[in-house]
Amino acid sequence: MTEDINALRRRLTAFATARNWEPFHTPKNLAAALSVEASELLEIFQWLTPEQSAAVMADPDTAHRVRDEVADVLAYLLQFCDSLDIDLLSALSAKIDRNEHRFPVPEADSNT
Repeated sequence: MTEDINALRRRLTAFATARNWEPFHTPKNLAAALSVEASELLEIFQWLTPEQSAAVMADPDTAHRVRDEVADVLAYLLQFCDSLDIDLLSALSAKIDRNEHRFPVPEADSNT
């Protein structure tokens, strides 16, 4: 990755600060914006077959839309985490740990 998460968070903060948007970046508003952007990503795939969805990046215009929506989702997620002082990578790591515990790897079938 060309920029790390913290550098991107700083850029987003500076962008919002320069435009006096901080009063609007409440956890509620950021969660709503995150949901809207995730829905816009979903809209691209809404009526595609599984095969069409797997090939979506082959069309330059659609690929551009997908990248933009992914960027919007990540931007709002990072800003949401900033607003509540959540360490995104630590939260993800802890969630993976819990999932590994909840969903252990199935044991190999001893009859094969």
